[in-house]
Amino acid sequence: MLASRSMTDRIVDWLITIFLLAVGISTLLPLVNTLAISLSDKAAVSGGMVGLWPVGFNLNSYSFILRDEKFWQAFGVSVQRVLLGGALNFVLAVLTAFPLSRTTRAFPARDVFMWLFVFGMILNVGIVPWYLTISGYGLIDNIWALVLPGAVPIWNVIILMNFFRNIPKELDEAARIDGANPWQLLWSVYLPTSLPALATITLFSIVGHWNSFFDGLILMNNPNNYPLQTYIQQLVIADRPALHGGQAQLLAQLSNNTLNAAKLFVAMIPILIVYPFLQRYFIRGIMLGAVKE
Repeated sequence: MLASRSMTDRIVDWLITIFLLAVGISTLLPLVNTLAISLSDKAAVSGGMVGLWPVGFNLNSYSFILRDEKFWQAFGVSVQRVLLGGALNFVLAVLTAFPLSRTTRAFPARDVFMWLFVFGMILNVGIVPWYLTISGYGLIDNIWALVLPGAVPIWNVIILMNFFRNIPKELDEAARIDGANPWQLLWSVYLPTSLPALATITLFSIVGHWNSFFDGLILMNNPNNYPLQTYIQQLVIADRPALHGGQAQLLAQLSNNTLNAAKLFVAMIPILIVYPFLQRYFIRGIMLGAVKE
């Protein structure tokens, strides 16, 4: 009976493994196809001949993107935006979520502020008031225009607030008995035990800032101030006379599909580099360790 049950469990485990592998492969196939398109000849792509392997292998699409010095300038703007915006989002999310996670007895105005944040997340005033407000502060064509309007990520605040609420009260009470003030409580108890949530909101902020292109298009009048995503988006729709050197000749060898595929992979590279460093915090049992101690 035990042997039969063990064999059944093994079969179930194999079936689950095969199913998960099939799901994983199915999610990778579109990415492999996109990579193959970015490395293929224009005629092969236009004729729909590209599958999972490049046809007429070439690096023209990547050469077109990487040869222009403006690409690196836009890359620098995006890196600056991610560093400034990510740091500001992290600090403000923590400083906002911590008091909102307290009880109404400890923070009587908690519900008032919580509803204000919820209304701010739900209600959208529209692009025109948003633009006029930013313009009124003199932030047009400034890196802070890409950072300050979303400085307090409300969704991240809600995630972190709920995580703080689930931290065992015993840890809070023990720290207070030892004489910890609110700042010490936040720094020594809540932040160390909240690494999974902190990693999650950090990843959300990095991805959000890196992938955003519309605000750069609206708020930056000078193309030299475009972030990377805005610059790459403009590659497809830019006027041909604006091209210089051998770019016009190179662009003639490309299709929009190959250029867009290359754009996708160039934009993915920084996220693919950052994600593995944050992924491990999603699966670590930090809370269990804290409770046992």
